Amino acid sequence: MVARIPKDFRYTAMLALCVGAPYLNNYELTFLIWAATLVMTIQKRYEISLVNQIICFSLILLIGIFSSIGKTFTTYDFIRDITYLLKPIMGLLVGYQLCKGLVKEPIKAFINIGVGLAAIHIGIVIYGYLVMGFTSIHHIRAYAGYFSDYEVYTIILVLFSSKLGVELTPKKKQLFLGLLFISSFLYLSRTNFIQLGILWLAMQGYFNLTKKTIRVLSSLFIALIALYSALVYYNPRRNGPGMEAFLYKVKIAPTEPFKTKINTKDYKDFNDNYRSVENINTIEQVGKEGYSPILFGEGLGSQIDIKQIVWLDGVQLRFISILHNGFMTVYLKSGLAGVIVLLISIFLLFRRNRRVVEIVPLNNLIVGTAIFLFLSYWVFMGMYFKADTKAILLGGLFAYRERILKSLTQNTSN
Repeated sequence: MVARIPKDFRYTAMLALCVGAPYLNNYELTFLIWAATLVMTIQKRYEISLVNQIICFSLILLIGIFSSIGKTFTTYDFIRDITYLLKPIMGLLVGYQLCKGLVKEPIKAFINIGVGLAAIHIGIVIYGYLVMGFTSIHHIRAYAGYFSDYEVYTIILVLFSSKLGVELTPKKKQLFLGLLFISSFLYLSRTNFIQLGILWLAMQGYFNLTKKTIRVLSSLFIALIALYSALVYYNPRRNGPGMEAFLYKVKIAPTEPFKTKINTKDYKDFNDNYRSVENINTIEQVGKEGYSPILFGEGLGSQIDIKQIVWLDGVQLRFISILHNGFMTVYLKSGLAGVIVLLISIFLLFRRNRRVVEIVPLNNLIVGTAIFLFLSYWVFMGMYFKADTKAILLGGLFAYRERILKSLTQNTSN
């Protein structure tokens, strides 16, 4: 007689599959897995914070569809954009539905999944170094991955596990943090380092503005300015050995997405400031077509002419549909109206019930996510990025917070 697989194990495995699928960098596969999970775990009722987020992302999608009416975009490009704009909606629903009651211990499950991903990433890096012979930072990142927001979230979940209701032995905590920190460092992602700082400050309550927190944040800001000034003085080389190439990327980070004048014939200037190249061409193209595209976008299926062929995701392209900048992508598809709705979706995350002590850590993590999303959307598509998993985690946090509040209400009534 075949033993039955426990429901909690099945749903935890589904959560792991949904979180892990985007790391394979195959969006069609990710979309299918998320869609199947969404259908199999659908709930009867949904929490208001989640509903507000779904409404915002649905509006952005509907504005884009409306703006596409009468346009001559290809069916493939139109459908592809629908699937991309559906991604945050699906991720939020998948995370919420699985963590509402199907996965017994959501935070613990998120931690175990993150540690597993970290161990796999370290293994891939070691294989790339020892077997494939990759020694430069650029080759290792191209082979093993450029970033992992999820692993940084896992570091925070482990560091503050007791506050989040998960008990870890000291040895297990040290092991988990060791794997996670090593893996996260090996990505050498500037954004992930900033993310870790933002989320840690959020969990410490430093974004609840008081005289003390203002002093701490001001001191931190001054320290960062001093460190950046020292980096500029050191002047790391663009293709320097080892960490020097990474430090060069850190040096140009503040200006890379914001430059307005770029010599596109100079490979170094073009490559170092490619995000700004996309932004400049988007603003110029949309602005030339009148007020309607500016307000409501060019619609789903629209593309931006970069005016030269570039390598993106292993493919040579000149016309691109999805930009690095999430705000600019929404502006292209749904105009200023879509961007405003996207900003509203972020600001809604700041709403919290401060009177309930038991959910303060979750609220702090959600607020930290809101702050990080401004940066994430600007440099790497935010929750629209095909390899992103923040939407699943955010949906899970909504569900877990709801479970805690429901438990407190039941205990009070009894």
